[in-house]
Amino acid sequence: MCCASSQRNSSLAKRPNRTPPNRPAPPLIPPINVSDLKTYPLKKRHSKVRVSDFATPWQRGGSFTKFYAALPDILAVKTLRDVAQAIASAHRKGRPVIVGVGAHVIKVGLAPIVTDLMERGIVTAVAMNGAGIIHDFELALMGHTSEEVDAEIDDGRFGMAEETGRILNEAISRGATDGEGLGEAIGHYINRNTDQFPNRATSILATGTRLGVPVTVHVALGTDIIHMHPSADGAAIGATSLLDFRRLAAVVAGMEDGVYLNVGSAVILPEVFLKTVSLGRNLGHPLANITTVDMDFLSHYRPQTNVVRRPTQKGGKGYSLTGHHEIMLPLLAAAVVEELG
Repeated sequence: MCCASSQRNSSLAKRPNRTPPNRPAPPLIPPINVSDLKTYPLKKRHSKVRVSDFATPWQRGGSFTKFYAALPDILAVKTLRDVAQAIASAHRKGRPVIVGVGAHVIKVGLAPIVTDLMERGIVTAVAMNGAGIIHDFELALMGHTSEEVDAEIDDGRFGMAEETGRILNEAISRGATDGEGLGEAIGHYINRNTDQFPNRATSILATGTRLGVPVTVHVALGTDIIHMHPSADGAAIGATSLLDFRRLAAVVAGMEDGVYLNVGSAVILPEVFLKTVSLGRNLGHPLANITTVDMDFLSHYRPQTNVVRRPTQKGGKGYSLTGHHEIMLPLLAAAVVEELG
């Protein structure tokens, strides 16, 4: 090994230097001559930002109307206004305004915003995932929700609240027997047992059944704490959730000139919405002019693809509003009310 290395180094040492000595460096490229540059007057140039679009400083004691008008008419504010105007337009035309809400939206105290829009007749349908019914139910029953998972998971206490598992599964099983959808079944249970639910005014599910506004629930088995309980009936959960999917599809099929908002669902509801759009079009509903909106505090692949982009390829407009739900949803709701006058 030592001899082979020595021979290789000797061979390398004998290679001739192919670079001629004292070779002159290549000439540098001269700088471009800008003396013949063509310009034009600034006043003839299109500009994206104007002083007239600027914000107006806030004055103490002002109204929301003044606040809304004082926002800069630039970027996200233009999107906010476009979305608010699209919802107001759909409401005036009697077209659907559908809100898909992730469970986090309920956990951060926004159920009253959603139910108020339902009461006003602005929101005509609500879709939620399986976790949404848990927070909706617990708030109506006890006035509190959202356990500390980190504190409960180590000893197996996470998800084991007795009333949540027993009552929700009972309501779902009864709903399957009665031919109800999952959301309808729980809403009816709450409204039939008013003494048991002192905070039912906060319930999106109960409000939906009281007003006749569809509230559909789209479940992935194994994702929700009530599926761990012995009373869980897979056949009942599947039957009621499938009925809700078809009910939502019926609403989406009539969504021409309407609006769909995905608020805080990164996977389940964007996938469900895309399938309802495809199903509606397959059955002859063009859905060629729809408005779709994704609202979340992060931009995720599925909402951007399956809510904002793909459903509006054929026509309409998709929007994204990024920010915390507890700020953005009340702001949008108030903007809609302002747009409606």
